Amino acid sequence: MLGMRDLKPQDLRDLSPEALTTLAVQMLGHIQQQAQDLQAQQTLIQRKDRDIAWRDAKIEKITFELARLKRWKFGAKSEAMTAEQRQMFQDTLLEDEADLEAQLAALQAALPKTQPKPKDAPRRPRRQALPEHLRRVEHHHEPEDTTCTTPDCGRPMTRVGEDVSERLDIVPAEFFVHRHIYGKWTCRCCQRQGIEHLVQEPAEPQIIDGGIAASGFAAHILISRFVDHLPYYRQETINARSGVHTPRSTLARTAGNAGAALFPLFEALKRFVLSCPVLHADETPVAMLDPGAGKTKRAYIWAYARGEFDAQQGVVYEFCLGRGSQYPVAFLGPSTRQQGRRAR
Repeated sequence: MLGMRDLKPQDLRDLSPEALTTLAVQMLGHIQQQAQDLQAQQTLIQRKDRDIAWRDAKIEKITFELARLKRWKFGAKSEAMTAEQRQMFQDTLLEDEADLEAQLAALQAALPKTQPKPKDAPRRPRRQALPEHLRRVEHHHEPEDTTCTTPDCGRPMTRVGEDVSERLDIVPAEFFVHRHIYGKWTCRCCQRQGIEHLVQEPAEPQIIDGGIAASGFAAHILISRFVDHLPYYRQETINARSGVHTPRSTLARTAGNAGAALFPLFEALKRFVLSCPVLHADETPVAMLDPGAGKTKRAYIWAYARGEFDAQQGVVYEFCLGRGSQYPVAFLGPSTRQQGRRAR
């Protein structure tokens, strides 16, 4: 059957009225389908543009916050504090800096991949080996099938080595090290034929990639700092009694990275608490260091709790600089306010 572009005027004159009507209907349907496809593409492009604009604004905001933290860290005003205030201020700065760097890395990882300019690999600081006297808990990761998958081979593979990664963990009154041993398997038959075939299990995901802290040790740092109110220099001393050297800078950065990893859990808890029909809110004053003034000022912890008659309880907290109405209004969001107006 000829296409529309192949038809000549003589061909159209020879068509019957019924054929012309059918042809016109097909043309209209084709035009409508093209219009719908074009609209869908425009909607997709607009949504991607909004996502890119939001991501760029977020990256700019985090970059600005990092620059401001560094100005505070090396500014002359910090010298007006006492030694204890300066130490607490430095620990808080390290936490916030690690948190912002983790958020910035996550946003930059979501950006479209581009061809970067070749540059020298950054020099990684030499890490101190974990103490040999710590108990090792070995986790062996081996492929389920060690048979060569090369076509026309199918012979058993030979273990040729392993990669070992160690992460520091803790249980009450005891440090121990997780040893993740990833075996390497290859086929000797294929090697003799000049074919390299290596099989190895992928690395297990961790809360903090590239660090020595396992999930249990990161949780212990957070609980000691924010529940037991132990500063990092005291945690460093406590850990040293077990023969483990953990500098306060390492503890602060681990806490910051763990806080960034827990943010999705906070968002889920917030959605759960705010989904109830009755919500209780209250604020509690706390003292906050003021880096610019060299003293403390009053801040507030806002608590939002589900109703006491709800089958499942829940509480979510937010740190605010004041107790004005703008803080709960911003936290609750427009959807919650609209739901409250509909309930009234």
